Amino acid sequence: METISTDTTPCLTRRYTSPHSSSTLLLLNHFLPSSNLSSFSPKICCSFPSPHRSSVAVVRSRMSATEEKPVSGDRMLVFVPPHSLIKHWVSVLRNEQTPPPIFRNAMAELGRLLMYEASRDWLPTVTGEIQSPMGVATVEFVDPREPVAVVPILRAGLALAEHASSILPATKTYHLGISRNEETLEPTVYLNKLPEKFVEGSRVFVVDPMLATGGTIVEALSLLNERGVDNKQIKVIAAVAAPPALQKLSEKFPGLQVYTGIIDPTVNEKGQVFIIPGLGDAGDRSFGT
Repeated sequence: METISTDTTPCLTRRYTSPHSSSTLLLLNHFLPSSNLSSFSPKICCSFPSPHRSSVAVVRSRMSATEEKPVSGDRMLVFVPPHSLIKHWVSVLRNEQTPPPIFRNAMAELGRLLMYEASRDWLPTVTGEIQSPMGVATVEFVDPREPVAVVPILRAGLALAEHASSILPATKTYHLGISRNEETLEPTVYLNKLPEKFVEGSRVFVVDPMLATGGTIVEALSLLNERGVDNKQIKVIAAVAAPPALQKLSEKFPGLQVYTGIIDPTVNEKGQVFIIPGLGDAGDRSFGT
């Protein structure tokens, strides 16, 4: 299993493998030091089951079925599920030769897998008994009275969230449009379909394919906080994430969880901001514009 993390100064990074989860778990406490993008040059450190050395302190811990799961406290958690299908769809997205219809389908499939991982042990359930063709069975259903709120950030978030309703039995979708000034990089909300107030305890998926500098996702999460959603009730779904965005999120939203297909090393510093190597403009490539 491969764990990818970033490091510019000594920090605490742990990986847990649990029989209850197939995700690689990075506990981020001050994930990166405060720095400007102009001075930011992270290293990418990989931990393999081999004698390769890394500048990141990686603690490997295998938990037995009787041990408790790691408790995050107020630390932000970043999950990079080590699933071969996730790696496959990320690879399809990276390929500059992938045409828009296939790109959008790959984005939707990646979103389905990430939401599956993110919903593990998170959805409210109800139990009871039903009559099967062969007898009475004790069953457990996802509670339809507590739908998961899905908040795709337009445009590209629509593609990543496309299969949300096929994997989650009960959902409500609230569209959020945020554009970015390409000169100042400041986010501007141009469409807000969020409710004035979320029901207490609401579970929310925020779907944003590219976490680059973090301006857009920070604005979206701030709007949710204003409407009564606690950080620990929010899970961010992203195709690719970069250290500058993860740094901002870890500083501003303790207790948040991020599920991403991969963590890339950096972003470019001039002109339009893109993750490197990334996959280009996810919105343009999804919709052929």
